[in-house]
Amino acid sequence: MQIEETSLPGVLILTPARHGDARGFFSESWSRRVMAARGLDLDFVQDNHSLSGQPGTVRGLHYQAPPHAQDKLVRCGRGAILDVAVDFRRGSPTYGRWVAVELSAENGRQLLVPKGFLHGFATLAPQSEIIYKCTDYYAPECDGAVRFDDPAIGIDWGFDTQGAVLSVKDAAAPLLAQVVSPFTYEGVA
Repeated sequence: MQIEETSLPGVLILTPARHGDARGFFSESWSRRVMAARGLDLDFVQDNHSLSGQPGTVRGLHYQAPPHAQDKLVRCGRGAILDVAVDFRRGSPTYGRWVAVELSAENGRQLLVPKGFLHGFATLAPQSEIIYKCTDYYAPECDGAVRFDDPAIGIDWGFDTQGAVLSVKDAAAPLLAQVVSPFTYEGVA
């Protein structure tokens, strides 16, 4: 497993080794034992799987507040996405900054998005499937969102976002300045 740091401390790119032959490939996408030995001792309790039919579909920017905050490990099983993490921890020197990584079925990369970060993605290819692990169960009462195209964040999604395909929830999400983050740089508010 190759582990790369990003410009946001704690947000990591994990690229599992692929062992291929004429049949295709095999890859171990997560091993608790191997990752714990590398300092990533995470207890994933839920796997989620989404399909987005058309390019330009945006899901996010989402977070789940304490006491059910989630670390997420995101990968793309089919197609391609631009996966985005935004620092949402009050008092952080990188608050409001973002990092984007292309995840695809071809490149096999995964993005680890820790608690305290907003998460979202845009599909780059038709019929893109996203699979991600979470360290806590979905809790609707802790669910929150920030507007994906907030100019104060300034994410470059790589396409004209006027035509983005959004859920009703994501289209109505507030701007970053309108949300009091439940996360602080040193922990939870």
